[in-house]
Amino acid sequence: MNKKVVLAYSGGLDTSVAIKWLQEEMSLEVIALCIDVGQGGDWEAIKNRAIAAGASEVIVTDAQEEFANDFIGPAIKSNVLYEGKYPLVSSLSRPLIAKHLVKTARKFSADSVAHGCTGKGNDQIRFEVATTALAPELANLAPVRSWGFSREDAIEYAQRFGIPITVTKKSPYSIDQNLWGRAIEAGILEDPWAQPPEDVFDLTKKTSSEPIEFILNFEQGIPVGIDNVKMPLYQLVKHLNKLVGSFGWGRIDMIENRRVGIKSREIYEAPGALAILMAHKDLEALNLERDLAHEKSRLESIYSELIYDGFWYSPLKQSIDSFMETSQKYINGQVRLRCESGTCFVVGRRSDQSLYDYTLATYDPQDAFVHTDAEGFVRLWGLGVQTWAKRQWNNTEKA
Repeated sequence: MNKKVVLAYSGGLDTSVAIKWLQEEMSLEVIALCIDVGQGGDWEAIKNRAIAAGASEVIVTDAQEEFANDFIGPAIKSNVLYEGKYPLVSSLSRPLIAKHLVKTARKFSADSVAHGCTGKGNDQIRFEVATTALAPELANLAPVRSWGFSREDAIEYAQRFGIPITVTKKSPYSIDQNLWGRAIEAGILEDPWAQPPEDVFDLTKKTSSEPIEFILNFEQGIPVGIDNVKMPLYQLVKHLNKLVGSFGWGRIDMIENRRVGIKSREIYEAPGALAILMAHKDLEALNLERDLAHEKSRLESIYSELIYDGFWYSPLKQSIDSFMETSQKYINGQVRLRCESGTCFVVGRRSDQSLYDYTLATYDPQDAFVHTDAEGFVRLWGLGVQTWAKRQWNNTEKA
């Protein structure tokens, strides 16, 4: 009896070829696992392609709600942006897929799991570190790292074995998409000087021009409704992708530092994600105490790197999760956003638990701030510097 492997199957060229290659070169029975995280596509056609490629079983799992609640939710609470720009579109889905790979491998008594990642990308790290954390006994296989095929070689291999692929040698881009956004690379985009052509974009095609305003409702750091109409998070994200994206806003063009040590030019579309994160940060500015806000900001960068680097299942990430969860207790309220042609921005925010006090902030007659208290405060605040200046600072260096 052949040993079994569970392959994270996308339905694309590489994973379709991987099914046959794992059979032919490693004599493995291949179980294809398709996880729907909101990427869209014809799942029946994808299942048929996997069967035609030689998969013994094809499993399609709708994990959109799980993805939103258990992976996107924590990312929102933590304002996750890698290098201050990228909302971790692909990074967030990998630990979820790894979780289902392990679950399926145990169900079918498989010896290993496999993915379709290359040797220079980040996803190989995310898949393998995650599955190792969840199931150290399983082997990780990476056919694309092993076979040495060029893109043309892979297409010819698929044609030789009658695998019904849709890609052609002229197809220029590599695309990964889920609820949280869309990642585009390859082709002309590999030239960092070249402007991305409009045909690379899908979520942010400009079809609306008349300005609109809408309200995002938050409960404990999570958006729970639009204009006071509640909806599940995965549906809310989908709605915002269409709504905000129709104004041509939500594009990211960045030079990114990959974990493997190379820089890559990446194009992302994430209109819903960027709108939610912008609104969430704005509400936190209203409701978070100053020192907590500053420490949270410091940890957000660390947390983002942990997820980007594949450490979703790790002790440090779990510990920061606890901090982030506690910080969101009072992040309740509403944020009003306005969309105009090519842009989206916050125009208002309110909360019953706001730390903004009008009587303390205003300079109008309602001012309740005791200005005379400031004299002693300022004197004590600068006392250490005053003492140092008198005793140690050379007078010639003074301004």
